[in-house]
Amino acid sequence: MHPSARPYADRCIALLTQHGKERVIAPALEPGLGCTIEHVSGFDTDLLGTFTRETARAGSQLDAARRKARKGMELSGLDAGLASEGSFGPDPFTGMVPWNVELIAWLDDRMGIEVVGMAQGPARSGHLLSDDWSAVEAFAQREGFPQHRLVLRPESEDDTRMHKGIADWDRLRHCFDACQAQASNRQVFVETDLRAFANPTRMHLIEQAAHDLLQRLQSRCPTCNAPGYWVTERIPGLACSACGRPTASCRAEVWSCPRCEYQSRVNKIARADPRHCARCNP
Repeated sequence: MHPSARPYADRCIALLTQHGKERVIAPALEPGLGCTIEHVSGFDTDLLGTFTRETARAGSQLDAARRKARKGMELSGLDAGLASEGSFGPDPFTGMVPWNVELIAWLDDRMGIEVVGMAQGPARSGHLLSDDWSAVEAFAQREGFPQHRLVLRPESEDDTRMHKGIADWDRLRHCFDACQAQASNRQVFVETDLRAFANPTRMHLIEQAAHDLLQRLQSRCPTCNAPGYWVTERIPGLACSACGRPTASCRAEVWSCPRCEYQSRVNKIARADPRHCARCNP
């Protein structure tokens, strides 16, 4: 393969993480890009926000990923870096399923580009307030404990006294008893530990986001040849195959370059399934 087809061949890319994300990100990116993902430490990323609410995240999810990537570049002296950031909430379809969105921001000062990979899916992010050990046991089993670690604290979800990274049943019972003894209401708040190394479901989504990032970086701009040429807008209005009326389905995609800002529009030739038509399937 000609070197120009692999612009990241032999380059080192900084990855700042203290939660083991390099274990899934590096294998996803290095073979396809020819780069070396350099694990960077020396900075407590919890200072930028924690899922256990000691430190609020400033700005958006993407802002946090950018800050971590930039900090990794500063610490390593490299001109390119990446970092991931997760968020949790209800699913965007029914609002009833715990949901995880993972972003990986790739910053390249040499090429002057930013490319973002993304993956999303159901999460292990439950919580429970209870004074009943059997209820805590049942919750732990539902959440995939001990593979998915837990966090316990006394009294309420806002109590600052907590036990993180609980990964075996004996310690879980010990921490439950300790928290209950500390709580004036005898209640114990238990939640899944959302740090990547403690939550295999989240780690799998980070890996998927890395593969999405790889696809984007392997897509080159037809004008300037920069990596990251990808869909930036989907335009609805695809005609229904039964009645011909516009639907919410995508009728065109806009592809954009992150460096030279070249854009192209790709129109869909197919027609929409009547199931997606407000007239045919009200």
